[in-house]
Amino acid sequence: MIAFDLQCENGHSFEGWFESNGAFDKQKKRGLVTCPVCNSISVSKALSRFGIIKSNAASKDMQINPQSALENISKQIFDFVEKNFDDVGTDFTKEALKIHYGVTEPRNIKGISSKEEEKMLKEEGVDFIKIPMPAEKNDTDA
Repeated sequence: MIAFDLQCENGHSFEGWFESNGAFDKQKKRGLVTCPVCNSISVSKALSRFGIIKSNAASKDMQINPQSALENISKQIFDFVEKNFDDVGTDFTKEALKIHYGVTEPRNIKGISSKEEEKMLKEEGVDFIKIPMPAEKNDTDA
């Protein structure tokens, strides 16, 4: 069986299943392929939005290792924060409060805070996100 994306002269898109490409052509010539919306027999094949991989080797290569994908996403986040946030170190809470209350201009900041400081920031209504930073690779790691 083969599935075709089809479209009628009025722009209605639908799917049809046929024994083969030749079977589609024969049924179309006999007027048996009709639009389910408007019953038009002026139907043509449309470009399909999907593809099928036939090779098992290719499909194995395309499978995503969840751990690897997570590490990749974490690295992208880390790189974005490194490039777009000012590092205020242990002054994170103080700087976040200054920005929150309009004492300093708003900007993206990153830094370190304690659990008590985080609780206080939440109570003050300061929005922040905790992002775990990746462990540094040592030269001795293999």
